[in-house]
Amino acid sequence: MRITDTAAIVTGGASGLGGATAKALAERGARVFAFDLPAGIEKAPEVDGVTYVGTDVTDPEQVKAAVEQAAGAGVPLRTVVNCAGIGPSARILSRKGTHDLGLFKKVIEVNLIGTFNVITLAAEAIAQTEPLEHDARGVIINTASVAAFDGQIGQVAYSASKGGVVGLTLPAARDLASQGIRVMTIAPGIVDTPMLATVSEEFRAGLAAGVPFPKRLARPDEYAQLALSIIDHDYLNGEVIRMDGSLRMAPR
Repeated sequence: MRITDTAAIVTGGASGLGGATAKALAERGARVFAFDLPAGIEKAPEVDGVTYVGTDVTDPEQVKAAVEQAAGAGVPLRTVVNCAGIGPSARILSRKGTHDLGLFKKVIEVNLIGTFNVITLAAEAIAQTEPLEHDARGVIINTASVAAFDGQIGQVAYSASKGGVVGLTLPAARDLASQGIRVMTIAPGIVDTPMLATVSEEFRAGLAAGVPFPKRLARPDEYAQLALSIIDHDYLNGEVIRMDGSLRMAPR
């Protein structure tokens, strides 16, 4: 599917995986609308072709308004990449007591319900565009995690949320097939994002050593490269692709 002269939405687009993807799409000629919280947008770099839109992905009204802005850009909305997410850690039982139910709900709300909210409202807008060859209209790419398959101690909420994203991929692709909208999911391993910027080099080296090959952390631009490949490849649909250097996470 052609990217040039189309509109694209990237959630969590102010930094990390989303920031790299927004930049890559803009470089390919898309008009990118990067949804993120205002605090994230304040720190985001200016990128030609990228418009930042303050949006809470869990708020239907905010997402609806942001999607309408992207759909009204004067070019067809064809691409959505869902990167918004949070990853706090907590055990079911610890010395501090039981896992906070509010925290569990919050992780599910942002990572899973937020993804579904954007899928639903963006798909509605994409479905109104003129079809391309073979009645194709667009593609939605979601972000899961290797934690969906082998979550570690303390990742019960995160793993549940990302497992939900994996689980909705195929039925969402089937639901939207009649509209010509493909649905794919990327499950990254350990990526060198701003969330890792605060840890020591020694700790980062330990993480990299656990990756079979290549023995390093993944880069956000590699996620973006995979997202672009999925967009280009019209026969990829309803599948989850692990981007992890064959990593299988240990219990801790």
